Amino acid sequence: MTSETDGSGYFLYHSIGQYPGKARDIAAAMSGFAAVWGRADGAQWPFVLGKRQAFIDRWRAILNAPAGSVTTAESVTAAVHAFVTAFPARLKGRRVLIAADCFPSVHFLLSGLAPRIGFTLDTVPLRPGAHWVEDEDFLARWGADVGLALLTWVSSTSSHRIDLAAMAAHGRRMGSLIAVDITQGAGLLPFDVNAPAIDFAASTSLKWMCGTPGAGILYIAPHLIAEADPEQHGWFSQPDPFSWALDRFSLAPDARRFDSGTPGAVAAIASLPALDWHAAADRAAILAANRHLSRRLMAGLGELGLPVASPLDDDRRGGSVMTLLPSGQDAAAVVAALAAQGLHADARGRTLRLSPGVMTTADGTLRLLDALGALLRR
Repeated sequence: MTSETDGSGYFLYHSIGQYPGKARDIAAAMSGFAAVWGRADGAQWPFVLGKRQAFIDRWRAILNAPAGSVTTAESVTAAVHAFVTAFPARLKGRRVLIAADCFPSVHFLLSGLAPRIGFTLDTVPLRPGAHWVEDEDFLARWGADVGLALLTWVSSTSSHRIDLAAMAAHGRRMGSLIAVDITQGAGLLPFDVNAPAIDFAASTSLKWMCGTPGAGILYIAPHLIAEADPEQHGWFSQPDPFSWALDRFSLAPDARRFDSGTPGAVAAIASLPALDWHAAADRAAILAANRHLSRRLMAGLGELGLPVASPLDDDRRGGSVMTLLPSGQDAAAVVAALAAQGLHADARGRTLRLSPGVMTTADGTLRLLDALGALLRR
């Protein structure tokens, strides 16, 4: 196996994570699904719903979330939509606070919902020349008129990690709903919905979780469930999905009320092997390896004269290291040239994103730095 295919030069864990045997595991899961789904008997729903529940239970363990507080969602955007539209009375006439370095898709969503629900979307800007929104700037904008603060735990553009404990404590004092997008840290960094206590969390199963697209989750704090009235109702948002009495509809007493029509369980089934792998992995060792390679990356970028656009302190950073390519440098050409050497990264504008994960090696890290140096000298 060459370095182009063994994952040693794979730095895309901020996008699609990989682990040894992933392709084989997905193929086996999909083959098992096909065998059951294509069989002429009545085994389909018990199989599919059981696998979906196993997926939810894996995520509950990751979040330390109680039973009945987690369900599936197609994406973080879909999960945030379900949550925001379930509490219109809490948001009407108030502000929804978000940082400018959020995941853009969520900002697009909230911009569209603001006039319909009647809230003001307030986006905390970056300081001139900064790579992330400072916690103190976010807190300074967070007053008692904020109905909801949507926090990005780890930024996808800088890997800046917020002080979630300080944010949550402030939010409680302000009486705001506290929602957290945990996508860029979930699976690598420990997370607990109870420490600090938050009201909502959303993630995909991609990135450090190494799953597939379409396999998102949402968590809602149990004390909010009875109040939540999601915009979309359907047969799966009932206590018993197989009750079809049109005059006796009621919402489920748990997170299932955020379901609606027939759930798209295939993505959850395809991602379940990755969650099983993750549950059995030595997560402390994975994080330690990430920290070691990230520090090597930052030192090497400094030697190349490239500015690090991520926090240098491990406690303030997620799992990625970002750097700014020189002005005028064709970022797409740099990414393509690296890929031709089995070194896989990506760029957002001038920002080159590098995320070492479970398959990335010290040799792959050195090869990337050498290749990047050669490209910049051309």
